[in-house]
Amino acid sequence: MKKIYLDHGATTAVDSEVLQKMLPYFSDVFGNGSSQHFFGREALAAIDTAREDVAKALNCKSSEIYFVSGGSEADNMAIKGYALAHKDKGNHIITSKIEHPAVLETCRKLEKYGFEVTYLDVDKEGFVTPQALKAAIKDTTILITIMMVNNEIGTIEPIKELASIAKEHKIAFHTDAVQAVGNIPVDIQDLGVDMLSLSAHKFYGPKGVGVLYKKNGVRIQRFLDGGEQERNLRASTLNTPGIVGCAEALKKAIKNMDENNKKTQAVRDHFVERVIKEIPHIYYNGPKDVTKRIPGNSDFSFIGIEGEGILFHLDINGIAVSSGSACSSGSLDPSHVLLAIGIPMEVAHGSIRFSFGKENTIEDADYTVDVLKKTVEQLRAMSPIYEELLKELGNV
Repeated sequence: MKKIYLDHGATTAVDSEVLQKMLPYFSDVFGNGSSQHFFGREALAAIDTAREDVAKALNCKSSEIYFVSGGSEADNMAIKGYALAHKDKGNHIITSKIEHPAVLETCRKLEKYGFEVTYLDVDKEGFVTPQALKAAIKDTTILITIMMVNNEIGTIEPIKELASIAKEHKIAFHTDAVQAVGNIPVDIQDLGVDMLSLSAHKFYGPKGVGVLYKKNGVRIQRFLDGGEQERNLRASTLNTPGIVGCAEALKKAIKNMDENNKKTQAVRDHFVERVIKEIPHIYYNGPKDVTKRIPGNSDFSFIGIEGEGILFHLDINGIAVSSGSACSSGSLDPSHVLLAIGIPMEVAHGSIRFSFGKENTIEDADYTVDVLKKTVEQLRAMSPIYEELLKELGNV
């Protein structure tokens, strides 16, 4: 049986060259980077080099790079840390309705502590408009957090323009760039953001390590209490192998970005073209303009069937994808992202994200479409609501 991985939006395999770079730091160079002896200094030297490499890749200063456990921690550290450090200046935060749970749940937690949060609407392709952001700003607004790329539908937000609005109003701006870094160019100086989150496992690096960029002079509250690691903002022994792997994966992703994106987008576009042409009654969710969507992302809603049913049938045939619904996590609610862009609830339940990577081929795409066509036909033949939904939706 074929094994085809089309869930790169969830995670990626560690690149073999990245792994080789990491291996010595598990056993040969095993010291604690906070220790004063030779073993510690050796580990610290590797961490310092990695910090410089990440800063160079993002076009910022090494003193602005903080190593953390991943994107979720970086989001929490930025949003909670900034809000709590500036609560004397205001209590209003602006975000969007399509953010990752690491941002949404963090904002909801802050609401319990007296903060006010505005959740911006997006348009039908998932874009936050500058007009909507401007209209939401209040005298009490202290922080704006908008993701750079949506994890479900691949929308590339106009972060540079949104950040400039924040700057005009002297409001801090954070972006969750977990789905962006490694997939599209990210230049912090050009973007003009104050804080940015990324995670290594999204660009063929190791899991359990990420980065928070925090502009020098931006004050946040200490996140983890304990030792004085990461300039006294995050206690915890640093993950030397992971940090080395993160920097190496980022360097390699940027070096090979144009080549990888050209190949990945060609496979993705071939897949999308066939699905749209050969499977009726579907929604292609997110931007239609390929320049406004990351190269590997595609997301479809199939009218009249459940996304989990499609996922399980594809899995049996060796194809790994992600359901566009939150049902797999125990919720009966469909994706908050799809609802926010106007996909009807009964249709959003039938959604699948196909996220391609650098190793995928045209043959992978063709095999997946062939299996998908049969799967959709079989499930619709058993669906008690398919025909009824077509009538209600006007035969999409």
